[in-house]
Amino acid sequence: MTSCFLLRLLLLAGLAAHEARADSIIYKCVAQDGRVEFTDINKPGCKVLDLPGYVASTPAPAPRAAPAVTMRQGAGRPAASAPNPAGFPRVDGATQKARDDDRRAILEDELRAEERKLADLKRDYNNGEPERQGNEKNYAKYQERVAQMRDNIGRSEKNVEALKREIANIK
Repeated sequence: MTSCFLLRLLLLAGLAAHEARADSIIYKCVAQDGRVEFTDINKPGCKVLDLPGYVASTPAPAPRAAPAVTMRQGAGRPAASAPNPAGFPRVDGATQKARDDDRRAILEDELRAEERKLADLKRDYNNGEPERQGNEKNYAKYQERVAQMRDNIGRSEKNVEALKREIANIK
């Protein structure tokens, strides 16, 4: 009884957040593994949900399942000649070039800052033998700081590589 009430409450909250139209239909779909999904899209194996006091228009027929497409056939990648939907905002070439130039400048600034940080880290690391600090009378503390420095250097090197790749990808 309580789970049914919570389920309906969640469904109604989801509808409110989704701003469902008053004439839309809600389907209850149960997957083979028992997972329940509520949607406004009719899929094979879904049933129209009958909510008390809810008036819906006639349901659309369930679409047929499309044949499976493998990655080798190009699934997951949009077609190169796929047209943009009507009304999709387009940017002229000059605006896009300005945006790309701004992006390149920002990434180059980040790259310079990261390279400075890496140089400082390597200088402090001193080829694995940094100077001991006054609070490191215990050798384990010193080793812990050296390991942390090594990790920071590796992370900074990866950041530099990623920024260089990102800059190379800008047209």
